[in-house]
Amino acid sequence: MDLTVPEYAYMFGFLQADGHLKQGPGRKGRLSVEINARDVELLHRFQKLTPYYSSVTQRTRSTNFAEVHTSATWSLCSLEARTKLNEIGLPYGRKSKTIAPPAGEFSPRDYLRGVIDADGSVGCTSKGFPFVSLTTASTAIGAYLCFYAGKVTGAERSLKRNARDDIYNILYTNENAQKLAAHLYYEDCLSLERKKTAADSLSTWVRPADMRIAPERRRWTAHEDRVLLRLNNDAVAAKELGRTEKSCYIRLWRMRTGQAPMPTER
Repeated sequence: MDLTVPEYAYMFGFLQADGHLKQGPGRKGRLSVEINARDVELLHRFQKLTPYYSSVTQRTRSTNFAEVHTSATWSLCSLEARTKLNEIGLPYGRKSKTIAPPAGEFSPRDYLRGVIDADGSVGCTSKGFPFVSLTTASTAIGAYLCFYAGKVTGAERSLKRNARDDIYNILYTNENAQKLAAHLYYEDCLSLERKKTAADSLSTWVRPADMRIAPERRRWTAHEDRVLLRLNNDAVAAKELGRTEKSCYIRLWRMRTGQAPMPTER
């Protein structure tokens, strides 16, 4: 499983997000991936990429979301295959918070496309605005997407867990979503076909003439934080830092209430 090869990088990202590695007694165990039966072709592609015996099965049952739901499951039992996957970053058992991008060389856009196909969404909102999003419990995965997408789109994102379910919801919209989708879902790439179709459709969106472009947020630096604390005056700090009085007031309040970290001493 050479992760510099696009297909394997994608496959590994998908397995990290949506696969389950179970360890049994002795040498027993199994890798399994269960997805909607409409996407079964992807599992057959995984089967062809894997030089070990594996199976793809389907089952129909009632769930909390539908009275009749048909899913497809890819199962792989080979100890050698499971050991390899575990060594490169697919943990046994519960893994949502512990998974991280591979430590060695890998194809980043294919890896991230796999993660987004498994745990993300691509498409248009009810109002027709393009978006690319990822829901993850892993700080490492969330941080890497923000770092990589920042290079592609120029948009910065900060990580903050959702207070309700303790996960990260990372969202890119409009032109940023168009750029990211076009970069990740390139021609003939391995992906969920329906998400590739959705990603391709984003390119046709054109910003309405009367829709203003919101400026990117300017991040606070440790130097600015130190100046703000030293001056302890919103108006004076605003002139010194080239910011608004309101932004200085809010930043100072957040640091004093512990909602933003205090800058380290130099």
